[in-house]
Amino acid sequence: MAGVLLTILAFLLVLPSATAIGKVCGNAGNYTANGTYQSNLASVAATLPNNTSSLPQLFANATAGQGADAVYALALCRGDMTNNLTGCSDCVAGSFRYAQRMCPNDRAASVYDDGCLVGFSNRNFLVPANNNVTQDTSTLFEFWNPGSLAGNATLVSAGVRDLLAQTAQEAANNNGTPARFATAVMDASASATQTLYSMAQCTPDLSAGDCLSCLRWLIGMVNDTTSVRKGGRILVLRCNVRFETNMFNEGPPMKRITPSSSGPPAPPVPAPTPDKRSGIKPWVIPLIVAPPLAVVAICFIFYCCWKRRRNRKGNLRLRRKHANKLQAGDELDWEMEAELSEFSVFDFHQILQATDNFSEGNKLGEGGFGPVYKGQFPEGIEIAVKRLASHSGQGFIEFKNEVQLIAKLQHTNLVRLLGCCSQEEEKILVYEYLPNKSLDFFIFDENRKSLLDWNKRLAIIEGIAEGLLYLHKHSRLRVIHRDLKPSNILLDSELNPKISDFGLAKIFSSNNIEESTTRRVVGTYGYMAPEYASEGLFSIKSDVFSFGVLVLEILSGKRNSGSHECGDFINILGYAWQLYEEERWSELVDSSLVTMSHSAEMRRCMNIGLLCVQENAADRPTMLDVVAMLSSKTKILAEPKHPAYFNVRVGNEETPTTTKSCSINEMTISVTTPR
Repeated sequence: MAGVLLTILAFLLVLPSATAIGKVCGNAGNYTANGTYQSNLASVAATLPNNTSSLPQLFANATAGQGADAVYALALCRGDMTNNLTGCSDCVAGSFRYAQRMCPNDRAASVYDDGCLVGFSNRNFLVPANNNVTQDTSTLFEFWNPGSLAGNATLVSAGVRDLLAQTAQEAANNNGTPARFATAVMDASASATQTLYSMAQCTPDLSAGDCLSCLRWLIGMVNDTTSVRKGGRILVLRCNVRFETNMFNEGPPMKRITPSSSGPPAPPVPAPTPDKRSGIKPWVIPLIVAPPLAVVAICFIFYCCWKRRRNRKGNLRLRRKHANKLQAGDELDWEMEAELSEFSVFDFHQILQATDNFSEGNKLGEGGFGPVYKGQFPEGIEIAVKRLASHSGQGFIEFKNEVQLIAKLQHTNLVRLLGCCSQEEEKILVYEYLPNKSLDFFIFDENRKSLLDWNKRLAIIEGIAEGLLYLHKHSRLRVIHRDLKPSNILLDSELNPKISDFGLAKIFSSNNIEESTTRRVVGTYGYMAPEYASEGLFSIKSDVFSFGVLVLEILSGKRNSGSHECGDFINILGYAWQLYEEERWSELVDSSLVTMSHSAEMRRCMNIGLLCVQENAADRPTMLDVVAMLSSKTKILAEPKHPAYFNVRVGNEETPTTTKSCSINEMTISVTTPR
């Protein structure tokens, strides 16, 4: 009998929690049983339940250990559990046990229970200001109720999105107890034929802007199919949203939300039947009504034109008033700027306030131009601020060049410049904020590269190609970028690529795509075409070469340098070509990718990349050719000739002049080459 009871008890212990929604086991590897990491994990699991259940925030985090065995963890209870602190504590403790059962020996896991969430990792994700934690796809979990809401699908979908959007706004603005939490209800109407209850919550250590950004990111995943379900939840460790047809929260909803549409459209009122006794013929009515309407319409058009011209002049005067005087001879083209309604000249004090005086906590990174900071304007708009460093090799010429170029370039795969600021020595560019940093942040990091599966990498390659084609052929200004590299490819919240950093770009005539010569060779070794690095010759084929290097790096997850990654070659170009020639191309592919599932696409991209890095610029395709090759899986591709720098091997000193192309990729250089 005792044996039977033990068997039943063991079976019950491995069952999921009755209220568990689900879990996400991490991809950070496994820890050794009974080792240091497990001991540290047990330590945070023992302290977090009581800490989390303490008012006012129902939130806590903890760290144990150091180095490779360090454990970082957080827990958050549902905001309406303020009267059930014991339930909060039990939920957190149970979630830790559930994680260790369902994700055995995993160094990272996230567990989502009905009343709480718990996450731990060997990566420090606890400091929102220094880490991109608000849109961490590695902890994403979705749960959708079966069945659909009754009513018109379009109206229902709009009602659900409206409900979630307003609830998210309430949660982000809530600084009470607990902060960053809100519940709401929307009564039945045309846009929601059943009463709907909603909830939105962020960890209270997030700012209002970060919280709202996180929640909006989740709401963006609610599509036409899921928005008409009878309920659903989308969760990451830092924020979550939920809607249901039944009231799931403790206590009354915090806000009653009025639908944007309060009822179905009223049926059209039938036109009155003409009264024969009135003596007015139907055809007389238009003759009476038309002239006054025409006069009103003409007056309205004239008013709009006058108003637009007045606003345009007013904006120009305002910008001139607030813009600080630049160095003599270096004034911006303010007339050009005035034509661009979305481009602004910011006051330096606005930038200081938005970035908290350029605090280290807001620093996102540093490039050749200078440091980049995250900022937020009072109205909640998040920005990325690029500040020219005093020691930068780039200067006002590059600053002015980027302002004049990118302000006129509008494409989904180009980063959007919001404005600039120039005050004495301060030269600042203000961009849209892209939460996923740059491409190199993912493809060269052993822990993050697995977040980019092949479909995402192919989409990134295609997006970069579309952006370059726009620059070379379809934009108002035909542009050669001259510094294309992974750190200049930024990724938005959906990992869409956006080309950035136009400080080194050059405008060329649409009638002249031949090579031009410069005495000032600028760019990044490792991505420079050989004719540009050695002779200062550049053309659109220079960007094609850089694109080819990017393709091979995205495919392999390796930098274009380092003998330890490229066999006998000092760069990836010769190594890739050798593998391709020997039909061993799959050896180049990043080990985190599943080669067999997409082998044809991978080999095709490798072929395209090698075509782009051929030594002779005339042999390389244009970006129009590249986009056509990427979009058509049946198009027969040419066989590539040997790439540039092919003869550069480890220990080979016969061609020392070419080895300079294999310097560290992050180094942006300016070399004056006498002609």
